[in-house]
Amino acid sequence: MTTDNVAGEHLRLLIERIERLEEEKKGTNDDIKDVYLEGKATGYDPKMMREVVRLRKMKPHDRQEMEAILQSYLAALGME
Repeated sequence: MTTDNVAGEHLRLLIERIERLEEEKKGTNDDIKDVYLEGKATGYDPKMMREVVRLRKMKPHDRQEMEAILQSYLAALGME
């Protein structure tokens, strides 16, 4: 087997792995969508659910800092 054949085979295997992962990702995304729809059907707001998920991903310190800045902006605009 030549170097070109080995490199080509390796590239093909990498591409196939990416394709499989993309399919898995699509399936996972569909599952997540279904969970949001289930939440909506039981009376929860999917937009707020997404926001909670986003906030939970943040480090506590970063979230607190963001919330403090938001509060100061709201106060400056008289929205508090």
